[in-house]
Parts: sequence; structure tokens; C-alpha cells
Amino acid sequence: MMDGGGIMSSAATGAMGSLLAKLAALLGEDCYRMQRGTRREVAFLRDELSSMNALLERLADAEADAPLDPQTREWRGQVREMSYDIEDCVDDYMDQLRGRGPDLSGGGVVGFVLGYLQAVREMVSRRGIAEQIQDLKARVVEAGHRRKRYKIDAAVSSTRVVQVDRRLPALYAELGGLVGINGPREELVRMLDDGDQRMKVMSVVGAGGLGKTTLANQVYRNIGDRFDCKSFVSLSQNPDIGMIFRTMLSQLKKDDCELTASGDKEQLINELRDFLQDKRYLIVVDDIWSTQAWKIIKCAFPENARGSRIIVTTRIGTVAKSCSSPGYDLVYELRALSEDDSKMLFFRRIFGSEDECPHQLKEVSVEIVRKCGGLPLAIITMASLLTTKSDTREEWMKVCSSIGSGLEKNSDVEEMNMILSLSYNDLPHHLRTCLLYMSMFPEDHEIRRDYLVRRWIAEGFIKVFGGRNLEEEGECYFNELINRSLIQPLDFQYDGRVYSCRVHDLILDLIVSKAVEDNFVTVVTDKRQILHHQGKVHRLSLDCASVENMLSHSMSFAHVRSLNIFKYSELMPPLSKFQTLRVLDLDGNENLESFYLEDISNLFHLRYLRIRASKIILPEQIGELQSLMILDLLSCYDTAELPASIVKLWKLKWLIARRVKLPNGIGNMQALEFMSLVVVDYTTPVAVLQQLGNLTKLRTLGLDWRISDTRKDKMAYADNFVSSLVKLGTSNLRYLTLISPWSLDFLLDSWSPPPHHLRELAIKGWCLKKIPMWMASLANLTYLDIEVKVIQETLQVLADFPVLQFLKLYSNAADPEERCLVVNNNGFRCLKKLNFVHWTNLMFSEGATPMLGTLEFQIIVHEVKNACGSSSPDLGIFHLSALKNLVVNIYCECARVEEVEALEAAIQFSASMLPNNPTPTFHRFREAEMLMDDAG
Repeated sequence: MMDGGGIMSSAATGAMGSLLAKLAALLGEDCYRMQRGTRREVAFLRDELSSMNALLERLADAEADAPLDPQTREWRGQVREMSYDIEDCVDDYMDQLRGRGPDLSGGGVVGFVLGYLQAVREMVSRRGIAEQIQDLKARVVEAGHRRKRYKIDAAVSSTRVVQVDRRLPALYAELGGLVGINGPREELVRMLDDGDQRMKVMSVVGAGGLGKTTLANQVYRNIGDRFDCKSFVSLSQNPDIGMIFRTMLSQLKKDDCELTASGDKEQLINELRDFLQDKRYLIVVDDIWSTQAWKIIKCAFPENARGSRIIVTTRIGTVAKSCSSPGYDLVYELRALSEDDSKMLFFRRIFGSEDECPHQLKEVSVEIVRKCGGLPLAIITMASLLTTKSDTREEWMKVCSSIGSGLEKNSDVEEMNMILSLSYNDLPHHLRTCLLYMSMFPEDHEIRRDYLVRRWIAEGFIKVFGGRNLEEEGECYFNELINRSLIQPLDFQYDGRVYSCRVHDLILDLIVSKAVEDNFVTVVTDKRQILHHQGKVHRLSLDCASVENMLSHSMSFAHVRSLNIFKYSELMPPLSKFQTLRVLDLDGNENLESFYLEDISNLFHLRYLRIRASKIILPEQIGELQSLMILDLLSCYDTAELPASIVKLWKLKWLIARRVKLPNGIGNMQALEFMSLVVVDYTTPVAVLQQLGNLTKLRTLGLDWRISDTRKDKMAYADNFVSSLVKLGTSNLRYLTLISPWSLDFLLDSWSPPPHHLRELAIKGWCLKKIPMWMASLANLTYLDIEVKVIQETLQVLADFPVLQFLKLYSNAADPEERCLVVNNNGFRCLKKLNFVHWTNLMFSEGATPMLGTLEFQIIVHEVKNACGSSSPDLGIFHLSALKNLVVNIYCECARVEEVEALEAAIQFSASMLPNNPTPTFHRFREAEMLMDDAG
């Protein structure tokens, strides 16, 4: 089987990549097991298919320049389908050669008879497969003849090197959000913040791609802090209203409430109304498509006369009027960008400014901008495409002439696709495949980067280069799609990396049509026609609560390789019908029962399994999935223990769970690179902790330590755990999370040699007495989340970490001798985000934290003046020149009202003088315990 390091399939070539690798394996390590005649047939298939594979790639390049003629397209489609069929046959043949199947040998006479019968079955089966190979060879020969008759060999491919645009995180936010947005944003803020205490709904209406979501988000960020609570939710054409309400509750309450929790719409509406009744709230409902959906959603918003505001965005004028508050002029029609703003957006995206544009490109640039028709998405897409081209007028004229003139007349989706197709066609084959694969996901679906990359890996879309591993290479693919503005970043990590993304509706329309046209993906949704090519189904995405729509079509599941079920139904086809499955993702299936997995042991080729269901129990047969690479149980909240057979999965690289016991025999799973979160408690044998040290490929480990301090054998557990950590730390460990309600002090001085490769470290639940020496020596650490008793010496140790970018520091312990800690000059040189939760005040010296962009910390007001002095009433905030986000938690106990107000005013003033002009968010605590004015 494939090891996951090479490309297995693609939109351009079907299953040719993995098929050729398997044919090579048959002629290599498995050659001696084949009959001589079969070897000749396999060698012929390999040679002939290699030539066809190269031609398929050339045709994909040719299609980027001009549409293929129908005859060529038909030939290409037939060869792709043939590649899938041949691979299925080869898989069966390799299983037979390698003896896959139940062990029937046993012992004695019965065992001999059963073994003989099995051998006969295998011989008959091999003859049957050999006949299939003959039939497939005939198909290949005929395809070769048609290739010559139709004279298909005419395309020429070119090789390009694509550079990564490293400016994207800042550029995307600025260009996609701010160019031409100031006027509309200020107008909306003026209309919303008019002092009227009645609840109002404002609608923003405009065509797709004009920037409605961007505008709403800018207003949301601008005025959000003026409200008691806020929420931003995006809808689709067929929204899951229950999920929308649960998302609102999570955002409004600012907690981690379970989004898949039960509760009908009526219960959720009542809970929302009860929570919002006495609050001033701000809600954004983005991309609503129907008045029917709005009629249900608006029931959750009480009219409480507290100045609450709701913003709705839509493409449809009638929906906008229906949503907006009656009696007010609260429908805002978003217009296309002006010519000047369009040019500013375009030139800034490529060159930084119009002045930096080379003279020979000025004229053609203006023409390209004109053809984009003022649509921000079109402008950014074209600009991103041109950043990959040389600065020659001929190259840019070629791009310009490729753009149809449709946008000069109107801006419907078909015309937009003409522009978006240019960027799609300009992608290398592997990125086209990765982008098309995202058509598997519903509209407005938030897609986490790591999750998407793992899906790509399981499908075989990633090929490693330059010493990077599969995850790192996959993230490069992801970043390139972001750079080209083909997917939109949603959330960013502390280090600027994109955490999650979504696909813009217009681009989703484009890639769905292309994926269906190429029979790459089949999509089934509620209230929509099945998007299905007439050929066999290879990748199936089911986003429907009922399956009548699907079952009404004569759809065969025998060749489905990827199955994504977003909504489970009892009528769902059983897994026994999906014999060739490689990827199974059961997403958002609250009602999924364990019996649905009964036949999972027959999915011999399964490489990826993700389950999102709270009541699932994995069957013991899970150990028979010998090809499984990725097991994702993160959303299986009731799964506390894995089947014993899990340790048979010798190819498993990712074991992702919420909290499961560390399996006995874990040492057998030496391919593991990611394991989190596993539990060690009193039922865990000490030997299992010894086995943990054998997982030398492990890069990520999350462990919940549940060994009580009162246990007599605690030191045996601790010693073996530390021994294993030392082995992992000197191997490949990069990310470590330890959670424990019990003491972890045994880690203070016992980790030697230190894990010098460690990049991220989190220790939660236990407050360390000090920073261990081994921790202080971690020169590659970028992320640290710990609980520790903090004194000035501790802060200095942390400030000396050379590349630390994120620090969350928590401690309930305060030293009475040190009531104000000072971050000194040159401290925390690379820190970008600091969350300081401590019963001691914090002060910043000049030159401290020069890169700090986000700060959240506490202030004990009545101690500030005495502890920190009066020379810096803002605690040195004015020194933080890179600050963009500031949250201050103010403890008012024993302080006077005027002291609290003076402190807030000082911080507010200092923040307003900083280059980024951050708006501080103040949270007061224990206001009732402030001193009265006449108190002494």
C-alpha cells in the first residue's frame, strides 16, 4: 500500500498516480508472487498508463489556455474512469497476494481443512482477477488506439515556479476590508448609533463579491465594544437554523458551549430571548437568502428598548426590505468600488502603491481594473494572479485579453466565473485538485487548516519536497490558495498563520461546477438538485437530513472512495455498500448510532476516519483497518476508552481524541506523529508509560495526568513518564500539552537532557513553584501557557526566551514583597500576544515587548499608586508601540471611584497616542466593594 508520501490521485489524472505506484510495487517486492503471464500484463499496463498519465497532465495545461474539443474531453474522461477501475482491481489483487483476510488456519484436522478451502478460494479468486486484468488490458489497448485515431497528442505543458506572497495576512485584511470601505462604514455607524433606544434592524444589500460581509465585519468591529454582548453568524441558502442559534449562544455567552447539544428551535429561541432580554446586543446575520429564514431567526431577538442593533446582509432586495425595521430608511445598498478605489486596491495588492507600478504596466493595469467592474473580489483575484507573473507587458496583456467583456455590462455569477476561472486555470495541477476538493463542504462552512490538510493527505493530494513532512507541505498548499485569494482566511493564530478559512460563494459555485463536470465530486444537498456527473461516483458529499433526494436516483456506491456525511439519516446507505472507501468523514451527525459502524472492518482501504457524534462506541474490529492513517474522534465526547485492538493500527499517524485512556500496547503504534488527548490514571499499567517512549516519531502529545499524590506507586508512574518524555524530547517532540489537577513538581528538575526541539508547551491545572531549568533552556519555544508563582525573577527568566511569541501566564500566588512586576527594556523581544492573569500589577518599561500586538492583563487599582509609583499612571502602556488589541481587567475593591476612572482615562489616553490607536476594552470587577467618596 501507499505510505502517504506521494500523490495518489488528482482532478487531472484520476487515480493514475497511486495506480502507477502500485503497479511498480507489484513488479518489485511482490513480483515473485505473481504468475509469469500476469507479470507481463502488469508491466504492459504500467508502461502504457505512464504514457497516458503524462498526456492527461498535458491536456490539463492545454485546457487552461483554450477549451478542449468534445472528442478529446470524452477520451480524457474515459481514461480517468479506467484508472479508478484498474486501481480497484489492483487493490483486490494485492490483497490476495499479501494474504489479507481472516485467519482460518487454526489447528488440527479442522484447521487443515479450513486452510485448504481458503487456499482454493484464493486460487479461484486470483484466476478471476487475472481475467479482470485481461479485460482491463483490452480497455487500455483500445484507449491507446483511440488516442492515435483522434490525434490527441497536441498539448504542451510548461513548468513554473510559484513564489509565496508573505505579505498576505496584513494585506488581505487591509485590502479586502479597508479600500473604499471607510465611507460606507462611517455611514452605517452613523445610521446605527443614533441614540434611539428602540431595537433596529439594518439591511445591507448588494451583488455577490461586492464586500457586504467585509463591510458588516468592519462595522461589527468598530462598534462592537459599545454593546453588552455581540454575535456574528453566516448563513447559507439552506441554513441549519438550530446550528445558527447554537452558534449565537456560544458567541453571546463567550463560553465553549457544545454546538451539537440537543434542543429544538423553540427551546433555543427561548434561551436566546431570556439571555438577551436585559442586554444591549449587537447581532450580524450575514448572507441571508429568504424571508422565511428571517421570520424564524428574528423570533430570537427581543425588543427590549436598550438600543440593540441587528445588521443583515443579503444579495436580494426584497429580502433586505423584509428584514429591515419598518418605518425607518435602514436598507443600505452597497455599490461597486469607484475607479480610484479600484485602482488603489489593485495596485496596493501587487506593488504596495500605484507609484511603484512599472511604467510599462500602467496602461494594461488600468484596463484590467476596468474589466473587473469595481468588484473587490474580482480585483483581488486578478491582482493575486498577476503577482505570480513576470513584469512584462506581453505577459499582462495576455491575461487582460483572456478576460471576457461580460463585466462591462453586468455582474452575474457566470461572468464572475470567467474571471475566477483564470486564477483557477493558472494553478498547478496539485493545487487545482486541492481547491476542487473543497467543493465537498457546504456553503459558509468554516474549515480549519489542520483538518483540511489531513483530508488532503488521506486523499493522497500531497507530495513532499525539500525535507518537509506531509503536514508542512500541506500547509504550503493551503497558504498558496490563501495567497491567490481563492480561499478566505477567517481566524489567525498567535504567529500570524491562518487557523481557519472559508470558500467565497462565487468561488464555491465555480469549483462545484468544475468538480461535477470532471466527475471529481458528487454533491447531494437538501432542496437542491443532485450535482452528479453521469459516470461513477468517486467522492460523495451528503448534506441532507433526508435521503429521498439521493435514493430517487440510481446511484451506485461501489466505487465511492470518499464519503462525507454532514447530516445523518437512518436511511443512509450502510457502509457495506462502500467497499472501495478510503476517506470516511461523519460530520455533525448527532443521531449517529454505533451500529452504523458494524461493517467498518470490511473497509480494508480506509485511510481516514473522522466521527462527530457524542454517543458513538468504536467497534473492536477497528484494529482490522490496517491502512488507517488518521483517526479523529475529537467530537466524540462520550468516548473515554478505545478498543484494545487499536494498537494493531501500525500505520496510524494521527490519533485525535478529546480524552481517552492511553491504550495498553501503545508502543506498537510506532508510526504515530500526533496523539492528543490521552489520559493516564490509576487503571493505566506502569508498563504503558514505558511504551510511550518508543513512539520516537511523535511530534505532538497531549496528556491528562490523573495520578493522585496519595498513591504509593506515584513515583513509579512519575519516573517512567519522565523517562519516556526524555526519549520523546530527544527525538521529534515539538508540541506538548500536560493537564493535571495533581502535582507535576516531579518535572521541575528531572527532565534531562531538555527537549530542545520543543516549540509549544502548555502545562495546565497545576501551579509550578518556579520555572524549571530545562524549560528556561528551550531556545526554540514560541508558545508557552503555564501556571507558576510569578516574582520579578520569574518574569525575567520568561522575558529572556529568544523567540517566544505567545505567553499566557496565570497564578493565584502573589508575593507580598513584590506588588508590581516590571517588564524591563529588551524583555520579550519577539512576544506578540500576552495574557497575564495574576494578583500583582504589571508595568512596562521603555523598550519592552517591541512586537506586542495583543495584551490582556489585570490591575489591582488600590495598589497601583503605592506599588508602581505615580510616574507612570498608565503602567507604561504608552511604550507599547506595536499594540493593536488591549483588554484590561480592573479590580476595584478598596479603590475609590475617581481612582478607577483616572486609571482608565490614563490608559485610554496613552492608547490613543499609539500608532495603531487601539481601543481599550475595560472589564470592572468587584465594583460593589469600591470605597465611597467619604471613605478614608
